[in-house]
Amino acid sequence: MRDRTGFDEYVTARSPHLLRLAYLLTRDWQIAEDLVQTTLVKAWSAWDRLDSGSPDGYVRRVMVTTHLSWRRRRWIGEIAAGDLVDHAASPRTPDQTNAVDERDRLWRQLGELPPRQRAVLVLRYFEDLSDEQIADVLGIGVGGVRSQASRALARLRAVVSPYRPSADAQLPRTHA
Repeated sequence: MRDRTGFDEYVTARSPHLLRLAYLLTRDWQIAEDLVQTTLVKAWSAWDRLDSGSPDGYVRRVMVTTHLSWRRRRWIGEIAAGDLVDHAASPRTPDQTNAVDERDRLWRQLGELPPRQRAVLVLRYFEDLSDEQIADVLGIGVGGVRSQASRALARLRAVVSPYRPSADAQLPRTHA
């Protein structure tokens, strides 16, 4: 039997983090759980060859590449029906529901990004990796990482509400 010392401890300690990363990549808890399990099976088979001090890089790379290969093979039969328009809210007076709606639009748009662009943003902003580390995980060049991030951020910026209060904007008059 091969030496798998530390694998159980690693799984116990890192599973919540791995599940969060998988969810950010897949946007589906059940698929995220499957992705974590598949990743850990692959890590188990290579465990005795990994650096015992820090297997996170290898496990992260396995997870991202597995996710990207799943996205090429799987068809997800759900089709978004579109947005419902709420005519009661005024765009000039944003409230908490507008902020929640904007965050929801942004989250849905993140899910509509191509898998590699989404992976770049998740690794950059949620895993806090450098461009060089992301390039290593994805197996692409640093320029490719920056290009994918730029395109993804441009798509997300288009979704953000254009409402910005202006100092010279006039308030509507009230009739007494």
